[in-house]
This record gives sequence, structure tokens and C-alpha cells, in this order.
Amino acid sequence: MAVKYLNLVLLIVFPISWFAPLLKAGLLPLFGLSEISVISGLQALWETDVLLALLVTAFALFAPMLKTIGLALVHFGLARRSLTPALGWLGKLAMADVFLIALYIVVVKGIGVGKVETAWGLYLFTACILTSIVVSGLTMKKAG
Repeated sequence: MAVKYLNLVLLIVFPISWFAPLLKAGLLPLFGLSEISVISGLQALWETDVLLALLVTAFALFAPMLKTIGLALVHFGLARRSLTPALGWLGKLAMADVFLIALYIVVVKGIGVGKVETAWGLYLFTACILTSIVVSGLTMKKAG
């Protein structure tokens, strides 16, 4: 019963995590910002690499929200439980975005261009995605 309400909380927290600072950086050639969020990163990507911007938009914004909305429909009896495995797959796509961000941080630190620090938004975004994966798993377990 609490799983469906935890899922509804994600509908609020996911958008907050998109605007929260993921990392703080100085002298990054791509962004030129001191704090980078999912949204500000996407804005910069749209100007430089449209294909990558489309992928990140799909992974960071659409996949988690579609999954959360889909699970809410399942929880409230408006969609079939057989939809749950496909929704779980969407959550894994969203986790790929976290790995992309982590890879970017490692690469920038490795080549020594400026200074990069993780910020609280990265942890919030990661927690949202992991919570979504747990909610999906509990929903599948309940259905089985």
C-alpha cells in the first residue's frame, strides 16, 4: 500500500532533481557554468550536440516520468500488472544517465581541466532513480 504513495512522491521529486545542481565545475569548455543541473546541461547540449541532447532528454526526463506514471496507473488499477516489466526497463534507462554524468566527472578530473565537484542534486537524482527501481521491483513481487 505504501509503495504506491512512494511512487507518487517521485512525481514531485523527479522534477526537483532535474533543476538541482548535479555538479559544480570551473573552466568546462562545454558548459561554461559554475553549477550544472540536468536542465542546464540539456540546454547546453541542445546548442552543441542535438543527438546527445535527445538521448539524455529521453533517459533523464521521459523514461523516469513515463515509468512513474505507468506504475501509478498499475497501482491504482488503471493499467494491467503485465505492464510492470516494461516499466522496470524504463527505470534502467534512467540509471544510464547517472552513469553518463559520473563518467563525465571522471573524464574531466582525469584530464585535469578545471575543477569538478559533485553536488547534492546528483545524489537526489540517483536516489529518485534507485527508489523508482525498488518501487518497480516491489510492484512486480506483489504481482507475482
